Amino acid sequence: MLKEIFSQQKTYLDFFFKNIELDLADGVLQQFIKCKGTIVFTGEGKSGLIAEKLSKTMLSTGTKALYLSLSDALHGDLGIVSSEDLVVMISKSGNGQGLIHLAEILVKKNIKRMVWTSNRVAKLNQYVSHVMILPLEREICPFDLAPTTSTALQLLFGDILSVALMQLKKFSLDEYALNHPAGQIGKLIYHKVSDYMIVGDELPLCSLKSKLSDVIVELSRKRCGCLLVVDDNEYLHGVFTDGDLRRSLETEGKSALDLEIMHLMTKEFLSIDKEVLATKALDMMEGKVLQLPVLEEKKVVGLLHIHHLVNQLSLPVF
Repeated sequence: MLKEIFSQQKTYLDFFFKNIELDLADGVLQQFIKCKGTIVFTGEGKSGLIAEKLSKTMLSTGTKALYLSLSDALHGDLGIVSSEDLVVMISKSGNGQGLIHLAEILVKKNIKRMVWTSNRVAKLNQYVSHVMILPLEREICPFDLAPTTSTALQLLFGDILSVALMQLKKFSLDEYALNHPAGQIGKLIYHKVSDYMIVGDELPLCSLKSKLSDVIVELSRKRCGCLLVVDDNEYLHGVFTDGDLRRSLETEGKSALDLEIMHLMTKEFLSIDKEVLATKALDMMEGKVLQLPVLEEKKVVGLLHIHHLVNQLSLPVF
């Protein structure tokens, strides 16, 4: 049964893409770009829920938008809408009395308005300057009644517009991050290496001339999987990992314990600046290293461990 329903919905979505009028869609985009005020979304019933979602998506991606419930608009809150704003009314049928009443008021107040509907002969169409037809073959509901496919099309169209506006406005990753300082998006985009790196006494440091036998305890105690081999000024010269320990013992045997770490360390290593975004650090480390020294002009200021970073970001370990 599910396979059949999925297939039906795909057919209805294909109908939408094949029949949408791109000139009308571009007209909507142009009006959004030209809007000097706020894009105000509203709708009745399930379309109202879509309107609310789209307003939040656009607001978080650089377009000034808000949601105004139809009921609140008709009971005083319409005063928040100015002549520079654009009111977008979303309705499958375009015949709801509430939206028609609202449109009549908007005409009297000389406020710009448009409608998104799937009905070319909707009553609401006569009250607006721009009608966006969202082609709908039928609802996936077996009775062709419950708003299912129609709301999917409204959401799809609105999200595409949101992305188009982001690109046209050259909305940057940093701007997106500033709009999402908390939660998963904030963690992934806004936070830097400095927010997650190991510092101070937790750093697994050792000197160039330390013998392996003298630093094994430090390697184990710090639980970082490596030692950062530094000189007296804490400039990094190499990295000694758990893997280097195994290889040293395999090739040198017990005599490796008496060797200075400078002869056993890995001299070629990746490093990163503390101001780099945490997501970029993850990209650098993926499939390559588990630890990443954090340097300032070759001096160690921290260490990034992939397990610690992944746990903090609540991401799957690769």
